[in-house]
Amino acid sequence: MAAKQGYGRLRRALGGLALMGLVAGCVALPRPPAPVMPTPDTAAPEDIGERSQESIALGVHYQRLENDLLAQGLLRTDGGGVDTPFDARDLATNFLRIALRDEYVTEGDGLVARETESRLRRWNKPVRMQLIFGATVAEEQRLRDTEDVTAFAARLAEVTGLRIIQTDARANFHVLVLNEDDRRAFGPELDALMPGMTRATKRAFLDLPKDQLCAVIGALNADGVTYDRAIALIRGEHPPLMRLSCIHEELAQGLGLANDSPQARPSIFNDDEEFAYLTRHDELLLEMLYDPRLEPGMTVDTAAPLVRRIAEEIIAETTGGPV
Repeated sequence: MAAKQGYGRLRRALGGLALMGLVAGCVALPRPPAPVMPTPDTAAPEDIGERSQESIALGVHYQRLENDLLAQGLLRTDGGGVDTPFDARDLATNFLRIALRDEYVTEGDGLVARETESRLRRWNKPVRMQLIFGATVAEEQRLRDTEDVTAFAARLAEVTGLRIIQTDARANFHVLVLNEDDRRAFGPELDALMPGMTRATKRAFLDLPKDQLCAVIGALNADGVTYDRAIALIRGEHPPLMRLSCIHEELAQGLGLANDSPQARPSIFNDDEEFAYLTRHDELLLEMLYDPRLEPGMTVDTAAPLVRRIAEEIIAETTGGPV
């Protein structure tokens, strides 16, 4: 959320676990098939449990927060415009800061704010995405969120060239929509979805503070640079705009853009909350991340010359002329 209010999304590097936050791309990538719409993992309407007073109070809090951000001109849904220009240099700089740096490190059982260089990380296999709802999430909300996740997964697939399939079996990217009581009781399920999770990661997930709106955690393969699994957490108490904003940021970050940059604009990878939804600038970052000329494991020094060249090509194609 707005930095002056102390709001931010939780998506941090934790060793082998990374706790992370359409126009077609310009670099030619394979076009994936459209995601297959599954039957969402939901309880029957008559089985939906009642929300606690704490959860209801959180819903009121987040609605007021959203109203306050909108009153400040934040949570924009226009994707940027003439007031948010960017060029090839901006795009390359933002990519290197967001894709090749981590914002937090683990010390003991906690997280410490310390930006450090990392290596390029991304998926190298199809993403099998499953949407799971907590027992107290209302049926109407489940239907809306299922539509939103399905549409956004298709957009991410087109931008990255990844095959992103929605499924209810053998998923490797789980999208959880949980109210407060659902999340606090989710420990056993969390262990089953991502075994080997560190104590710090699990605690950060289950005890998510009120000022942290959503999260994504990713488990890396043995190579340390390609993703094996990911779990995104979306608070069910959020009003629709804020909830969809979380879906956009956490699903996009779960593909490998793990850091934020206060200079990135127009972008959701910036904790100032100016933009609610993935912007054209952000699509280009994702396109660059999955450009075949870049390889998982690249360092900043190795990737930087290629990143600058790719950014120049993308901007030239976008503007129809030389940079």
